[in-house]
Amino acid sequence: MEIIKQVVGIDIAKDSLVFSYGTLGINQEIRITNPIACDNNSNGYKTLMSYVKKNKKSSELPVYFVMEATGVYYENLAYFLNEKDQKVIVTLPNKIKHYSKTLDIKSKTDKLDARMITQFGLERQMQLWQLPSPTIKALKALTREHHSIKEMTTRIKNQLHAKEYSHEPLKETIKRSSAILSVFRKQLKEIEKQIKELIEKDSDLNDRIKKIVKIEGVGLMTAVSVIAETNGFALIENTKQLSSYAGLDVVYNESGLKKHKTSISKKGNKYLRQAVYMPAISACKYNPRLKQLYIRLAIKRNLKKVGIVAVARKLLILVYTIFRKNENYISNYNPACAVNIR
Repeated sequence: MEIIKQVVGIDIAKDSLVFSYGTLGINQEIRITNPIACDNNSNGYKTLMSYVKKNKKSSELPVYFVMEATGVYYENLAYFLNEKDQKVIVTLPNKIKHYSKTLDIKSKTDKLDARMITQFGLERQMQLWQLPSPTIKALKALTREHHSIKEMTTRIKNQLHAKEYSHEPLKETIKRSSAILSVFRKQLKEIEKQIKELIEKDSDLNDRIKKIVKIEGVGLMTAVSVIAETNGFALIENTKQLSSYAGLDVVYNESGLKKHKTSISKKGNKYLRQAVYMPAISACKYNPRLKQLYIRLAIKRNLKKVGIVAVARKLLILVYTIFRKNENYISNYNPACAVNIR
């Protein structure tokens, strides 16, 4: 069989990798080996490379390593393969999810997923993974650190409030909580300063972010978090895909005569979803266009949370659009008056 493509599909978990090797013949015949497992660490990566070297059928064709962008567990392997000059493809989970529905697979195991990812890689044409720039990589780490400390700050503030209004609170306890709160606030300022310094060093990124923060409800941390979590929207091809990656896509639950409430999937990047949720609450008050959307859903249809989620999704798409097109934000923009330039 003359081979025209060879792929290694990898199912990644926190502690393990399950992978299989597959080939596509000139007559569209697909052959996939039985999956094997190894640890998700440097020794496991060596096992993976040895396996591929031993089993690959063509030394002239490149081997494509295909994996899902699940959490952060894929990152070490992706960087390792990139350093080895391998062809790496990191696909969004929703693509694999939609592909799996086209197959007659009723069970779900790591080995079945590895075979499915391999078959997916053989059948589809995909973009190679883009290594995040040092700036984007640093911003992602900093925004996640900022988010974590922000959550702890809120928790301490709530505890301090409860202590202060309790009966005869211990002064020492309040003093310690206040000291912790002070440290957290200082750290948040330091992180924000470091983020601003990083952005100012990249003139193009700085210019795009300045345009994004003009959106009512979107601040610097929101803009930076969204850009960092999506690697500058490198894998995003359209707004529907972006919503799905953030877990803000709508899920319908209907079967026969039963109709349940629609909801968002929440199967996506939680940091991306959280980055736009609080700004959405602000946008419901201060962004004229998004306020109308919120009123229509929250007040007229009595769906407050649905209204906030809808605004959050709109904000995310708005950030994506302005970043990609590198255009100024127009608060009273009217799509009907826009000129379609081809």
